Amino acid sequence: MASLSSATVAKTGNNPFLRLVAALSTLAGWCSAAMIVAAVAITCQMIFIRFVLNGSTVWQTEAVIYLAIAATLIGLPYVQRLRGHVNVDLIPIALGPRARFALALFTLSLSIVMVAIMLWYSYEFWHLTWERGWRSDTVWGVRLWIPYLALPVGFALFLLQLIADLVAILLKIETPFGLGDA
Repeated sequence: MASLSSATVAKTGNNPFLRLVAALSTLAGWCSAAMIVAAVAITCQMIFIRFVLNGSTVWQTEAVIYLAIAATLIGLPYVQRLRGHVNVDLIPIALGPRARFALALFTLSLSIVMVAIMLWYSYEFWHLTWERGWRSDTVWGVRLWIPYLALPVGFALFLLQLIADLVAILLKIETPFGLGDA
């Protein structure tokens, strides 16, 4: 029987494509963390304005919402690189090396197709907001193409990381599901 999964970070070997994607995913993770820190700072500022200075806030709530959503989307490839997404490995552990390899190819290919579809429609949605100059219906009136840009960027980076994971398995740089005997 195979050992429990010990994969923590996607392996790149000396492959330049995998190293580039890993660097982009890491950069995306840092950007995502910065957005979370900015959202927390804006929340603190909003609390200070409302409850200490007894003033009103205009843009803070909307900015925090957009930053939290963008941080989630932009952080997708970094979490994938760290193997942080939910993973149930009962079936891969029970399978032999060849079946595990086939299952890894199938699941990664299916994930790539699904994320590519999400990328397509998110780009289409973002482009529509940019082309028509949509603004939010709030006092701030932010141009919506700016926060909505996180959709295609996040899905594009996530798709790139999934493709890199598939390439790493095909080139035998990484084992399927991070399990041995493959």
